[in-house]
Amino acid sequence: MHRKAFLSFVTGALSIPSLSFAKDFVKETSTFTVPPYLKKGDLIGITCPAGFISHEAIRPSINLMESWGYRIKIGNTVGKRDFTFGGSDQERMLDLQDMIDDPEVRAIMCARGGYGAVRFIDQIKFDKIKTNPKWIIGFSDITVIHSHLAANFQVASIHSKMCNSFPDDWNLADPMQVDTILSIRDALSGKTRVYNTIPHPQNRKGIGSGILVGGNLKTLETLTGTRSDLNTKNCLLFVEDTNENLYSIDRMFRHFKRCGKLDQLAGIIIGGFKIKPDDPGEDFGRTLYDIVRDQIRDFNYPLCFDFPVGHQKNNYALKCGVKHELDVNEKSVTLKELRD
Repeated sequence: MHRKAFLSFVTGALSIPSLSFAKDFVKETSTFTVPPYLKKGDLIGITCPAGFISHEAIRPSINLMESWGYRIKIGNTVGKRDFTFGGSDQERMLDLQDMIDDPEVRAIMCARGGYGAVRFIDQIKFDKIKTNPKWIIGFSDITVIHSHLAANFQVASIHSKMCNSFPDDWNLADPMQVDTILSIRDALSGKTRVYNTIPHPQNRKGIGSGILVGGNLKTLETLTGTRSDLNTKNCLLFVEDTNENLYSIDRMFRHFKRCGKLDQLAGIIIGGFKIKPDDPGEDFGRTLYDIVRDQIRDFNYPLCFDFPVGHQKNNYALKCGVKHELDVNEKSVTLKELRD
């Protein structure tokens, strides 16, 4: 929404009731069920809960995952189109439901992001994923599903690239693209990865450990007050976003602070943010670093910027709902999975 239009709307709007009712929907995130890791011969389902994608476009991902030893089930929504969506809301809901209910499917790869999962998330019956847990894989709009799983069923999932990010020719892919795609294989197979990144001068030193949660910032904000609202208490929160103005990012972080989502974190991880330029004469005058540090200045947990996750090439697979440790110091930034 344009800033002037937004401000006009706010000043003329009626008062909004308190969102305290959201607490009724938010469950503790202290204990998550981690789905079984995959072995050769296991079945991965591909579905389109959000945007459209063609059969041709997912072929490179199928070829590569089959080379890893997995079998592939192609969902009914692949190749279907309802304007920007991968089929109608009903078709996308039923396809995801089929993947959840199929006892043979051990992981569900979302073909691409875009927009659409929130349109049917409350119609999905996740009971079988609680009794027969399986990995759901994706990012961007798939943050809706990650957050809903965490809030209601405490089942771990994988925030990562999707089918539309696999290289057309694996032999021509650059090292960063190769490594990020292989991080999906590692996550699915149970390999523990340690992510190291160059420290940013705006980081805040410290060590924190907790359940890793997060995803797309704008999507998480829109889920506040719903049954998909993410509980961040004692968690490591990671966020990323794309094509947002700085004033909009400032508003989202202030919203998070007002909702208490920044109060009791174990640490905060700022991933990739592609900033939309301000309109001429409407300079916001603050950087992303200013915005984040201002909203967490009252807290003492570690903070890191420029972590390799988000709408960018260096978007590594992260296990949501799994305990991690974040170590931010002058020489390095390390995020590692903790095993009992």
